[in-house]
Amino acid sequence: MSAFIWGFPIAFQIVPLLGLFTIVWFFPESPRWLTKVGREAEARCILGRLRGEEGEDRSKAEMEFQDIRSIAEIERKTSHSQNYLYMLFGIGSGELHIGRRVQLVIWLQIMQEWIGIAGVTIYQPTVFRIAGISNADSGWVSGLNNTIYMLSTLVCVFTLDRIGRRWTLYWGSVVMGLSMFLAGAFSRLGIEHTGDAAKLYGGAAVFFVYLFTATFGATWLTVPWLYPAEIFPLEVRARGNAWGVVGWSIGNGWLTLLCPVMFDALDEKALYIFGACNVLAIPMVYCLYPETNQRTLEEINLVFASDSIWTWEAERNFMILKERNAELVQAAEEARMLDDHDNNSSGGIGDKEEKSADVEMKRLGGAEEGQWLLEDDNL
Repeated sequence: MSAFIWGFPIAFQIVPLLGLFTIVWFFPESPRWLTKVGREAEARCILGRLRGEEGEDRSKAEMEFQDIRSIAEIERKTSHSQNYLYMLFGIGSGELHIGRRVQLVIWLQIMQEWIGIAGVTIYQPTVFRIAGISNADSGWVSGLNNTIYMLSTLVCVFTLDRIGRRWTLYWGSVVMGLSMFLAGAFSRLGIEHTGDAAKLYGGAAVFFVYLFTATFGATWLTVPWLYPAEIFPLEVRARGNAWGVVGWSIGNGWLTLLCPVMFDALDEKALYIFGACNVLAIPMVYCLYPETNQRTLEEINLVFASDSIWTWEAERNFMILKERNAELVQAAEEARMLDDHDNNSSGGIGDKEEKSADVEMKRLGGAEEGQWLLEDDNL
């Protein structure tokens, strides 16, 4: 019976995986991937089915295809320098700033762990014990917490695209930070009291553990895994996601080793450290992490074109580039394929005042002379 208790939950997960394995063969390929491998007719067909195949919808689909093809050409030109080591240090990526993006996804995953989920998982039995919950009952209490955790992930389905990635992280950090401070405080009160008072304070601590877990599932569980897929160019997206896993491994491994030491030394005060990490996460996200919601991969490249690491500078630079290069960002009136002009003079996306109004595409990447993102109509 004991083997069934742990074995069945693991084995049961195979059932939905088999269902996914069956239906995934009927999914269409991504238009960006199809364009990348040269299957442009299929990419056009899928975009037409997604956006519409008549009138204005057809024009928009064609414009989007042309933007995708232009960016795919640029990414192919810089792909030779995008191995893992080059990505980490941003070597050869020029104004694509791949190195900055790698650092962002690594540290976002590290913070995902340090805001407290591993600590709550480890300290949860202690909180239950303070609340007067017996060992026999702690199983279903923990199970209920995990069930709420699972259901809370559905919140993102309704909120993530409405309020964006940054605001999702903001409200998550606020609620989780308060939950950690209050769970720690009520745990201490439960330890210092006896009888019904101890159970009352312990019950309050359990409530805030539940609130923390549910909020984490609705916010920080999702965004750090979604963000890498949204900020990396198609050519290096898989490697970018791999760097995100590296960040998660560092954060999770580091914290798993430290948590027993922290709780032995600090007891419930360790929860205050996680509360402080939630407070720290708010300015970190505000200053360093641009919003990706409702932005195409082409727009993301322009967002990260700024030489400044600060989000307000990146957004200001993006608005300037968006005005000057409407064809790339807004699917221009005339969808044109990017031409390769090896003999063009060099220039950077950040050189705002040096580019004339008729220059539509600026060089991104800077790895090679003549790799232009936006080019002159008269060339």
